[in-house]
Amino acid sequence: MKYIPTIGLEIHAELSTKSKIFCDCPVSFGGEPNTRCCPVCTGLPGTLPVLNKTAVEYTVKAGLALNCEINEFSKLDRKNYFYPDLPKAYQISQFDLPICKNGGITINTPEGEKFIRIERIHLEEDAGKLLHDSYDNYSLADYNRCGVPLIEIVTKPDLSSSEEAREFVEKVRLMLLYSGVSDCRMEEGSLRADVNVSIRPQGTEELGTRTEMKNINSIRGIARSIDAEIERQSELLDEGKKITQETRRWDDNKGESKSMRSKEDAHDYRYFPEPDVVPISFTKEEIEAFRKALPELPDKRLAEYTGEFGLSEVDANLLLTSVSLSDFFESAAKECGNPKAASNFITVEVLRQLNDTGLSAEDIPFGGEVLGRLLKLVENGEITAANAKKVLAEMFEGGKNPEDIIAEKGYKVINDTGEVENTVKEILAGNEKAVAEYLAGKEKTFGFLMGQCSRALAGRGNPKVVQEVLRSELNKLKG
Repeated sequence: MKYIPTIGLEIHAELSTKSKIFCDCPVSFGGEPNTRCCPVCTGLPGTLPVLNKTAVEYTVKAGLALNCEINEFSKLDRKNYFYPDLPKAYQISQFDLPICKNGGITINTPEGEKFIRIERIHLEEDAGKLLHDSYDNYSLADYNRCGVPLIEIVTKPDLSSSEEAREFVEKVRLMLLYSGVSDCRMEEGSLRADVNVSIRPQGTEELGTRTEMKNINSIRGIARSIDAEIERQSELLDEGKKITQETRRWDDNKGESKSMRSKEDAHDYRYFPEPDVVPISFTKEEIEAFRKALPELPDKRLAEYTGEFGLSEVDANLLLTSVSLSDFFESAAKECGNPKAASNFITVEVLRQLNDTGLSAEDIPFGGEVLGRLLKLVENGEITAANAKKVLAEMFEGGKNPEDIIAEKGYKVINDTGEVENTVKEILAGNEKAVAEYLAGKEKTFGFLMGQCSRALAGRGNPKVVQEVLRSELNKLKG
């Protein structure tokens, strides 16, 4: 490469509290514009903020999940600027004493594992949203999002490519999901990122001038914006031009960015301690209690799945993409006693049903233990794997128990050799040509005859029993 990229991320995650950070307005997504806001979150004169305790606790949990140190003393600050989506002309955020600092996580790269440092995680209020009408050339402000509690995860400039950034955001997303502090729904804007990119000529150490792209709300968009910005900056340097420190807006539809404004530095915001919110303090014992209360995180589950359960890393990571899916798998595996069978059925059949129905893992209309009962019936030879797939489809449609569906549809396996023998004889009598080919040494014809028998038994024949009876009858014909 002619130029070496240096990338830093600022990941913004809305916290899953019930109310906003300084008032009791709901934080749920959607709603008619400007119906989920009040004088406090719209910054009307005479209002005072009251800090949401749960938002502070969630920030600590996020920091611990991402291996951060927790400051025993921190404070909130005023960050002064005016944009139409922030009507009071300042944002309550944190400047020099954030709640979390000095963390980081390890990601996998083609060159091996790489540790990405996290400089800080601070708590702040979200801004509103501007809705642009390019046709009539005006913008409208929706303040429903104003005051939603938000954490900002700021990395050191340790990332070197779009793929590393993608891997990092994916892992941070998982950590936040498993720690229970954010729903991380990028399509709803509850997880988004600002991307800082600079490049420097090969063989030099001094970092180049960086640009920032704001509020990218998809992992694909983050990766594409980085590649496009590296290419844009490379072309400027190739032409002998200078790169301007600026904030740019990424248009994912067009695959390009446009300049918004010159990039502000910290002094531009005129930070000072927020006079209306008391500082935050923790004891060492309180921080340790938060650490012990953390749920099981994905790295630990991955080790268990690939170690104790014997799953492939690919299947394990697929199960870990959602807390709900991972919990569902563990319940199914515990019930059926066969983690590999549960993993195989979920990663193929359950995910196919979710894809076909447009549901997410959170929407599965039955618990993992119910699926485990179905898998146990397959394991015990009471239902065939083929019919188990049919039962699963009906479970998704009506939420019925597998036992009831099996009884209603007559899916229970036929172990009566007498009935199997009669069916096999009928199939052999009706397929004289195939029988003759088999007797002449064409072994693959056996598969065709097995299929005919299974079809005649409506998939209810025990495959082992059918195979044994079929071979026995064919051997009789050999004489």
